[in-house]
Amino acid sequence: MNVPVFEEYEPACDCPCGGCAEQRRLLAQGLSLRAGGHPAAHGARRVLVMATAAGVALGVTGAGAGEADADAARALGTARAEGVVTAAAPVAKPDPETPQGASGPLHRPSSNHSADTLRSTSRADIINRAKRWVSAKVPYSMTKYWSDGYRQDCSGYVSMAWNLDDNEWTGSLSRFGTRIDRSELQPGDILLFHNPSDPTKGSHVTIFGGWTDYTHDYYVAYEQTKPNTRAQSTPMAYWNNSANYVAYRYKGVTGSTGGSSANTQTAAGFPGAKSFGPGTRNAHVTRLGKMLVDRGGGRFYDVGPGPRWGDADRRATRAFQRAQGWRGAEADGLPGPDTWRYLVKGRGKDIPKAGAAGSGGTKARPAYPGADRFRPGRSNSHVTQLGKRLVKRGYGRHYVSGPGPKWGEADRRNVEAFQRAQGWRGSAADGYPGPETWRRLFA
Repeated sequence: MNVPVFEEYEPACDCPCGGCAEQRRLLAQGLSLRAGGHPAAHGARRVLVMATAAGVALGVTGAGAGEADADAARALGTARAEGVVTAAAPVAKPDPETPQGASGPLHRPSSNHSADTLRSTSRADIINRAKRWVSAKVPYSMTKYWSDGYRQDCSGYVSMAWNLDDNEWTGSLSRFGTRIDRSELQPGDILLFHNPSDPTKGSHVTIFGGWTDYTHDYYVAYEQTKPNTRAQSTPMAYWNNSANYVAYRYKGVTGSTGGSSANTQTAAGFPGAKSFGPGTRNAHVTRLGKMLVDRGGGRFYDVGPGPRWGDADRRATRAFQRAQGWRGAEADGLPGPDTWRYLVKGRGKDIPKAGAAGSGGTKARPAYPGADRFRPGRSNSHVTQLGKRLVKRGYGRHYVSGPGPKWGEADRRNVEAFQRAQGWRGSAADGYPGPETWRRLFA
């Protein structure tokens, strides 16, 4: 008979749950039980090995094979229950050790260009060079050099992909790039973290290869890390020290559409329907919002405009479209070529003020008064206004009397109930109203 074969997998690299994150850390470090390794992982491995061995020993009879299959199935179920076995995926080490060499010449002839005389290169060339090391599985090393002359560490990898004349390090790569916002990232740009207090602790750099989905929470990272070069889905900006990573664009890249030239190019033509709508985040959304505010749409924004598409962008766009007399699909709140052209060229009618003729008689939402109005001991009319709105929306069950102008625990608990009804948890549902809570409450 065929003996059941079991393949042990590591936790998925792109799973954000706490269990997988902890398993990735322990398994990547290869800790023993004595050193603090996860006992479930070791136990599950032993069970799987024993189950497989039992299948081999008993394979001469149908009954023995059946028992082995049953034992193996139970072992596999136990391993899955403990979070040890999952779908095949590359392991992402949460805290890679990335020691690196300092700036230095290549191990081949170099023209010693400076940062002011960079070689021009395209995004496609950057990614193609990055892929060559991935295909070759270049081993990580801070002292060795690959056949192309570049040092086999993370900064040497970027130096190679950017086609620099020297091997740089995380402390010098920024000289060759222009700092950009993360929303402007395009293939060939980098995400750089340099720890000046201890460059060998956490300093790292990856090459941005493109977003993996519309949420822009994960991207394809080309990176040089132990044991060798890899390309895989990675959370923005990295598994650890995420807030410290800075996006840079190579100064010598050709065909760029971001950075300082973004406004010029977007003014020249509609950037496309894919740039707008739920889940999108980019500089075009910010520009759209600013143009809508200039045309009378400021009342729709409590904060911003910003790069992430939101309900404020949709409502402001729809108000502008309706101001032009458009209806139906022409006023769906998503900008098309005509909406964009009217905004860019200053054509058509502005968005009328709330309550004015042509505005649909929509009552203006009260502006958010600020977080300091809703704190213990504070007393003002905004607290009363908030309480009455909570009662109207069905979230007033914690009031024994009132609501009134003095902020109290009943106000906080009612706000918390409303926030949790939005699906928020943790600090997002602390019972203190912020701009988004206020907007949704009075929508």
